Amino acid sequence: MNRPVPDATSDVVVVGGGAAGLSLALRLTAPGSPTVTLVEAPDGPLRPPERTWCYWDQATRGPHDTEDTADFEEAVTASWSRLRVHGRDGDAITVDPAPLRYRMVRSADFERLAHARLARSPGVRVLRATADTVRNTADGTAEVSCTTPDGDTRLLRARHVFDSRPRRVLPPAWTRLAQHFRGWFVRTDTARFDPRVADLMDFRVPQPPHGLAFGYVLPLAPDRALVEYTEFSRTPLTTDAYETALARYTHDVLELGTFTVEAAEQGVIPMTDARFARRVGPAVHRIGTAGGATRPATGYTFAAVQRQSRAIAEALHAGRALVPPAHGRRALAMDAVLLRALDTGRIDGPDFFTGLFRRVPPHRLLRFLDGDTAPWEDWGIGLRTPVGPMLRTALELPFLPRRPHGTPRTGEGHR
Repeated sequence: MNRPVPDATSDVVVVGGGAAGLSLALRLTAPGSPTVTLVEAPDGPLRPPERTWCYWDQATRGPHDTEDTADFEEAVTASWSRLRVHGRDGDAITVDPAPLRYRMVRSADFERLAHARLARSPGVRVLRATADTVRNTADGTAEVSCTTPDGDTRLLRARHVFDSRPRRVLPPAWTRLAQHFRGWFVRTDTARFDPRVADLMDFRVPQPPHGLAFGYVLPLAPDRALVEYTEFSRTPLTTDAYETALARYTHDVLELGTFTVEAAEQGVIPMTDARFARRVGPAVHRIGTAGGATRPATGYTFAAVQRQSRAIAEALHAGRALVPPAHGRRALAMDAVLLRALDTGRIDGPDFFTGLFRRVPPHRLLRFLDGDTAPWEDWGIGLRTPVGPMLRTALELPFLPRRPHGTPRTGEGHR
């Protein structure tokens, strides 16, 4: 075994070069920021494949707008001004969520943008290495032991470490579901898509015996789109099963005719009411999905990561280190009720989500999904759901045990 090579001490070490790690490193490039070492996995099996992240934000901004996602506009692949949901009966609900737009960012574009900016910052360095261990030390700082591609071991020391690596095992929870999916980037022989409209949920697919399933279509041009098959259920499918479901969806439902699959992506996003600890000792913190940034009931993560990164950077500039919760307690409590109601079958998933889009103003609904609504708005939305099953679930949750469970490592999802 090689002896660790001592490395220079940084104020901050960020472990992981995905959306969470890169976003935090970018926030720490401003003048007066602490020195940063970003540990990013080298090319190989530990480096995730290209993936897609989506979020919604303001369609236009003023000169003094401070939206958390505004700095990444040039990495946006596409955006949509209208959203659509298809019920099982084929009825389509199309909404305009103005002033919000739905946006897509490809991870490769985001990484190129991030690395170009990091390269111009003298206080940030990027180390391509595998992080082996992260630990607190007796003097209140932290150490990260890494292995470089040539086999050398580096020992990084820092006042604060922010670790974005996915957890090997999720914390105990009342409910554990997964949002799992496979998508094709397709090119059709003729114009088949409306580039102005994104299909968020298309329930015209066979529903599984447990949970729910839907199609997801993000048009990139009249003849190009990302088409996905997604399930909310307990166990992911095999790749062959996803391929079969996608073939049926594109042929029987979308009737795309002849098309070419140019690329594919597949992933699993945890949907759980587990309580994610954001601090692991005095100097080590978790961020991103590992720090609870994934919204339990939707799987969306990217916008919450930006909020979390901005808050961490502001705290570090003020001489403090903290990782604030990415979602409020009220939002997490409502998500716990919804997950339990879905898992027990007390509510019908397709009817539940189509009902929300039919009955709730679209701008308010998207703010609700982002945890940005007032209590009175939440109450009004709650009255537009199946009140009896939801109330029964809310009353029983406090008396249920949180059960431990093992879960395979999951990457950062595309939502």
